[in-house]
Amino acid sequence: MFQYAAGRAFADSRNTQLKLDLSDMAGYQLRSYALDQFAIRAEIADPTEIPARKPKGLKAKLGQLRGRHKSQTVRYVEPSLRFDPEVRQLPEPVHLTGYFQSERYFNDFAAEIRRDFALAQPFTAERQQVFDAIRTASKPVSVHVRRGDYVSNAHANSVHGTCEPVWYDMAIAQMVESLPNATFFLFSDDPQWAKDNIAFPRAVTLVEPGSDGRDAQDMQLMAACHSHIVANSSFSWWGAWLNPNPEKRVIAPKQWFRSKEMDATDLVPESWKRV
Repeated sequence: MFQYAAGRAFADSRNTQLKLDLSDMAGYQLRSYALDQFAIRAEIADPTEIPARKPKGLKAKLGQLRGRHKSQTVRYVEPSLRFDPEVRQLPEPVHLTGYFQSERYFNDFAAEIRRDFALAQPFTAERQQVFDAIRTASKPVSVHVRRGDYVSNAHANSVHGTCEPVWYDMAIAQMVESLPNATFFLFSDDPQWAKDNIAFPRAVTLVEPGSDGRDAQDMQLMAACHSHIVANSSFSWWGAWLNPNPEKRVIAPKQWFRSKEMDATDLVPESWKRV
């Protein structure tokens, strides 16, 4: 979603077309392509439009000998996780390679991107019931608990880490201080752990994750809330960002990554509170 948003903002700023390079998705095991759950505006790039990655060693020599086709598109590779203002000055056509995890790449086109990330299909019946409950609740607040591979995968844990119960205690207390009549909706990929370990000052609605692969609908349920407590997770980041309410309150972790090598300075919007 960050990649799409950065590409969409770049394309709209130039009044040109956005195309998606899905070539890496064929071998990506962690999750499936899911942008088609949204009302996005983009075509799939043809292989001839995608610039080749710079080959090394024997592959480089063979490529030169065979004189293989080269795309005329320039490849830009994001140098770090920090916002790079030079992206705005890139020539076109350009292939953007990176994470682009900062709203500074696309905030000038926030309304357009929120429209692009509207659901392509209506809520399922179960999610519609949750949506109706959110819309009628007093100051609904989404609380997202991200575990999954952040816990089970040693490498992911060393890079990302998790937000522990004590952090949620602080975040919930601060949210209640600013929204005394808040109603909490708990979202998690590990709902039983979240239910057993996260304490709330009043009754909380646990939103069970769907098993139908329509994760975008769960994200839009979070976006329907008034305010948000987000984990160090791009899923809950977008659940909060997609909410256009200018009065929303968002509490995010001060330490986004466990790894000291990862710089999250530009990842969390300035208007969000970091705890």
